[in-house]
Amino acid sequence: MDKLILGRYIPGDSLVHRLDPRSKLIAMMLFIIVVFWANNVVTNAIMLAFTLVAVILSQIPVKFFINGVKPMIGIILFTTLFQVFFTTQGNPLFTFWVFKITDFGLAQALLIFMRFVLIILMSTILTLTTMPLSLADAVESLLKPLRVFKVPAHEIGLMLSLSLRFVPTLMDDTTRIMNAQRARGVDFGEGNLMQKVKTIIPILIPLFASSFKRADALATAMESRGYQGGDGRTKYRQLKWQLSDSLTILAFLLLGVTLFMLKTTV
Repeated sequence: MDKLILGRYIPGDSLVHRLDPRSKLIAMMLFIIVVFWANNVVTNAIMLAFTLVAVILSQIPVKFFINGVKPMIGIILFTTLFQVFFTTQGNPLFTFWVFKITDFGLAQALLIFMRFVLIILMSTILTLTTMPLSLADAVESLLKPLRVFKVPAHEIGLMLSLSLRFVPTLMDDTTRIMNAQRARGVDFGEGNLMQKVKTIIPILIPLFASSFKRADALATAMESRGYQGGDGRTKYRQLKWQLSDSLTILAFLLLGVTLFMLKTTV
């Protein structure tokens, strides 16, 4: 559980912690757009420096960011290796059978690797410095203008908050089920790929069963307490947009303008 990042909040009083969750969400969306404009050494260096400044301002220990990157290592390596071996543009450096490694392929692989890492680091900052309920309130607040088009903003925010709330609970259930299976002699590390897949089934079935049972109990508890949805409901947690939030959005906009001007035209 110490390595669980999704749904985890690290209490603090840093500048990033005090920002309005709406500004963090908007900044994260801008960052995801801007990161695709970093396509050379200079722009990537600027993005890395900007991200490291955000990490320092969050005052979160580095080990949490390392734990945030670890689960994505497999996807990152697969994507980068795919670029290395299947990109034919550029000068060939090494050829083996149908695979060809070019200088352009290596540059693209490094570029994609940087994009993955930067997005993960920034999303980890968002998750660790924002309470899940505040994040759900921010999503609901940002979706309110879409209620004109019959978008259920409150229901979407509620689903998000419940999902984030029960991620640690599901992880606890998974650990408990795996320990029970190990006590019955199941070894999750032995065998070939198909045998390992088969050992997952005894975990998924009771996990799904407990999840549905928990969801049914939660729905019954909400109905018994008179839950009516978003219309006419007041908020205990009030979101307050401050000057620091506007300056944060301005900083991300300036980052976007800078990278757009410095990016290499392909």
